[in-house]
Amino acid sequence: MGRADERRARQKGARAAQRAAKGKTKKKGIRRFFTWKLLLLYFLTVCVLVIGAFITLYLIIKIPPANALAKAQGNVYTYRDGTPLARTGDVNRELVSLSKVPEEVRHTFVAAENKDFYTDSGVSISGTARGIINTMLGKGKQGGSTITQQYVKNYYLSQEQTVSRKVKELIISLKVDKEKSKDYILEGYINTSYYGRGAYGIQAAARAYYNKPVEKLTVEQGAYLAAVLQAPSQYDWHAAGPNGRKLVKERWHYVLDNMVEKEWLDAGRRKVMKFPIPIEPRPISGLEGRKGYLVNAANQELYKAGVDEKELAAGGYTITLNIDKNQQKQLETAVQDQLTDRLDPKKRPVDAVAQTGAASVDPKTGEVLALYGGAGYTKHYVNNATRTDYQAASTFKPLVYAAALEDGSKTRDGVAIRSNTIYDGDSRRPVVGGSVPFAPPNEDNVDFGPITVREAMAHSVNSVFAQMGADVGVDRVKQTAVKLGMDPKASGFVERPSMTLGVMGASPLEMAGVYASLDNHGKLVTPRVVKSAVKRDAEVEGLPEPVGGQAISRDSADAVTKLLTGVVDDGTGKEVQSLGQEVAGKTGTSDDNKSAWFVGYTPNLVTAVAMFGEQPEDKGEVKRGAQVAMYGVAGEKRINGGGFPAKIWAAYMNAALSGKEAATFDLETDLGPAASPVRTPSQQTQSPTSKPTTETPTPTKTKETETPTPTKTKETQSPTTPTPTRTTQTPTPTKTTQTPTQEPTDEPSTEDPEPELRRQD
Repeated sequence: MGRADERRARQKGARAAQRAAKGKTKKKGIRRFFTWKLLLLYFLTVCVLVIGAFITLYLIIKIPPANALAKAQGNVYTYRDGTPLARTGDVNRELVSLSKVPEEVRHTFVAAENKDFYTDSGVSISGTARGIINTMLGKGKQGGSTITQQYVKNYYLSQEQTVSRKVKELIISLKVDKEKSKDYILEGYINTSYYGRGAYGIQAAARAYYNKPVEKLTVEQGAYLAAVLQAPSQYDWHAAGPNGRKLVKERWHYVLDNMVEKEWLDAGRRKVMKFPIPIEPRPISGLEGRKGYLVNAANQELYKAGVDEKELAAGGYTITLNIDKNQQKQLETAVQDQLTDRLDPKKRPVDAVAQTGAASVDPKTGEVLALYGGAGYTKHYVNNATRTDYQAASTFKPLVYAAALEDGSKTRDGVAIRSNTIYDGDSRRPVVGGSVPFAPPNEDNVDFGPITVREAMAHSVNSVFAQMGADVGVDRVKQTAVKLGMDPKASGFVERPSMTLGVMGASPLEMAGVYASLDNHGKLVTPRVVKSAVKRDAEVEGLPEPVGGQAISRDSADAVTKLLTGVVDDGTGKEVQSLGQEVAGKTGTSDDNKSAWFVGYTPNLVTAVAMFGEQPEDKGEVKRGAQVAMYGVAGEKRINGGGFPAKIWAAYMNAALSGKEAATFDLETDLGPAASPVRTPSQQTQSPTSKPTTETPTPTKTKETETPTPTKTKETQSPTTPTPTRTTQTPTPTKTTQTPTQEPTDEPSTEDPEPELRRQD
């Protein structure tokens, strides 16, 4: 080997030694773990672990049940025209199906939040990663989530900003996107999102910002609601400052431009769109004021229809009432003007006992158009319009006559009962043929002598209708009343002679329905407060049919209406004559002046108004809520049905029918000739020498076996035929001076066993 070769060998060896020494040096310390091969290995290992962990979490994490807030809803009550009336529940939310949301409005939310919603996998990896990193760095809430992720967060999870919640959101979103349709997810998203103004869900937002249901939203309004979601408090037009208004307008334009880009909106139409300024905030009220009575009446009707009370309390219902907003205001104003303004409990403590209830019904449809329940639901929780604990009093008498006509009944002397049939109208006249002895007094113990049925109805003569009830049979009277809509289980509705004077409990709403049945030519009218009740797409069934079949014949119903026009024309209902419409009606005043009524109707509207005496607070032995007399209320000696109730009725009906053409009753009846004008008690009665009508009974002797025979001659006469000596007399009113304090009993007596009872008008 030459020197050159040796030199090259030494150099080669030196270089090898250097490389060896260098290699030994690189393996020392932490650097030996970061070779490119190891780094690749690390990366692959991490990927495997992440994928493994993700798969494990995917298998472990299940789709949870909805959180409490997502399920919480309120019930929304509206007037018949859809304007808000009241809302109940802690959360202002109404769930609606996507089918109720106009398609363009749906697209506004997709354009605002997630343009690729219909094609994505339900998650944004980059957005989620950014959110996790920012959360770890303490930067708080960050955008970038898909609609699916936002829905999952709202519906299944919470709003907390943690890494674990972000991971759960990602996994659950993937599962939801896989298991549910895009429409299902979008529906959930718009129903669970918060829009500001206390509104959860698009339906509540539509009402809060534009005072309309979601199905009536325009695309411009939908775009605003979609825009406001980004920052509800900052973007509310009426709460925002100049910068907030600028930002929400920019967001609104952004939404519509994205819709054009996705071909969901025509570009030409887009150019002419104007920003839809929302209404000023106005919180929907709850049960305060008189609205609570309307909500109460609607709920009671829903319970009867089969809606579970707990289910209704859970919320989610949109309940539309038949109540007309204007007529409701008119009824409240009438009570205020005619009665409430005249009450002064500080000056007259007795004024505090006065309670008022009223109901107004369309006789053609059965819709309850107005309802007055009292001074305020949070002040007086009993709904005076629907309470049934006070007597119907003489408002029941038309049903006695209806039963007589319907049954073809005759007097004790075999004469058909018609409007001009004559009865003995003397006070405390013993009823002949009754199941038990009964001799009721007339108002103020007035003796009317021979009197026609029409006159007896006009002056509300108790003795006549007590005898008529015996002639018809109290069982048949009750059957007719029930057919016309009265509750057979009402307190005091017992088949006894006193029933004919209205001693059973009834509500203004019930009596409005009964008289509506008469107004509707005998077809049964069941007043209906609720127009519709919907939870999502399901409408409540089982609500009463407002108009049913024929309860009594048209002939009978029209004959009663014809008779009741005389009460207004010449009798106790004269207060309502100025209405300008043909009116039929009846007054009523119960025992000891505890209730007073006027129930009247025109061809197109029926209204019942009642006043009740109720003890406002405990006073000695008289407990709060007890029925008490109304003597002295508003400075009046006593409260009659022809007084404040009739005045309230007239004021309301004048307002409700203002501007409408005068209407007359379309009556078809052959039950007797037209009745003669009503005379007053001081007018001359029919002379026995005058030619009687064909329905005037021939004097006959009463059977002694039908009732205990009093010793006085006039009280042993036939109830339908006065003696010749009586018919020649002028029935001059004979009044007592005693204060009425006692209910009528079923015991007749010639010695006045009820000396303190003077009236049952």
